[in-house]
Amino acid sequence: MARSMTKLAVSLIVLASSFGAAAQAAVDAAEPIVNPAIDPAAFLRVAGAALAEREHRRISEDEFVRMSREPGTVVLDARSKEKFDELHVEGALHLSFPDIAIDSLAALLPDKSVRILIYCNNNFRGAESPFPKKLASASLNLSTFVALYDYGYRNVWELGPLIDVAATAIPFARGRAPGP
Repeated sequence: MARSMTKLAVSLIVLASSFGAAAQAAVDAAEPIVNPAIDPAAFLRVAGAALAEREHRRISEDEFVRMSREPGTVVLDARSKEKFDELHVEGALHLSFPDIAIDSLAALLPDKSVRILIYCNNNFRGAESPFPKKLASASLNLSTFVALYDYGYRNVWELGPLIDVAATAIPFARGRAPGP
């Protein structure tokens, strides 16, 4: 009985791997799925160009405070609305990263030459709830900078350092974002 159960188990394993191999071969032989609205090669090109530009656009805490007070400067927060409402840089405009799109950017930032300051969760410590830590490679600053660059915004500056919320000169506010 044990011998026939072993044979049955081996047969089932061989059969399952045959089906798996056949399924993988069918996938490998299939035509690639084309979607003209998604272009990974262009994304990689744009990301490379944006990240090269970003290296010259990272600013200190003092520069961020000074620049944020100058006329014609927008501070943009791309975190979730929930996190923004909990705590954000005073005066910041809110546009959640998933909502960054052609029309939303045109409505919020119609002048592509406007100076934009960005920051993210990984710029602040000491306030885990509104600024939950992300992997360094998944920092929202990176995605936001690349997206704004791709949409044609070239006057973007990023807060560079990791700053303790309790010890910063950057003013914070709580509550809803202005506007609709």
